[in-house]
Amino acid sequence: MAELDRQHDDGGSADSGMAPLRQGEDEVRRARLIVDRAIARGEFDNLALAGKPIPGLGEAHDPDWWVKGLIQRENITGLGPRAILLRTEDAELDDRLDRQYTEKQVRDILEDFNYRVVDARRQLLGGPPVITGLRDVDAEVERWRARRDAARRAAEAAAPPEPRRTSFWRRVWRGST
Repeated sequence: MAELDRQHDDGGSADSGMAPLRQGEDEVRRARLIVDRAIARGEFDNLALAGKPIPGLGEAHDPDWWVKGLIQRENITGLGPRAILLRTEDAELDDRLDRQYTEKQVRDILEDFNYRVVDARRQLLGGPPVITGLRDVDAEVERWRARRDAARRAAEAAAPPEPRRTSFWRRVWRGST
C-alpha cells in the first residue's frame, strides 16, 4: 500500500497516473500495482466472461479457426462434405415433403435428391463415404399422401362443429307465431 501511495493516485486511468519507471524498479511489480488499482476501482467487476473458461484457450493451434468461428457466429449452413450434407438432408426430407402441395412437387424433390445421392457416390473426391440410401419415389409419395390425410383428419377433428343454421323463412315463421 505504501507503493500505491507513493505513485500519483489522482483517480485517472491506470497508465496516466503512474510515474515513469525508476532505476531498479521491477516491471512485474509495476504491473501488479496497475492491476491492483484497477481491482480497487472495480474495473474487473461484471465482465462478460466472468466465471467462464476463455474460449479457445488450451486447444491445439488450428489454422482454420477464423473460418470455423465465422461459420458458428453467422450460422452458415450448406458447407461441408457432400456425404454429411446428404445425411442431414435425408433426415429432414420428410418435413420438407410435408410442406409441398402437389404430388408433382414431391416427385421432383425426390428425384432430385436421388440424383444427388448417385452423383455423390460417383465422385471420388475423398471425405466420408456416402451411406445415404436412395428413396423409392412411389413409396415416398404414398407415405406423403398418408401423412397428409392424417393431418387433414386431425385438423377436421380439432375444428369445432358448425352451428346448425335454420333457414330464413323458418326463422320468420317462428317469429310470427
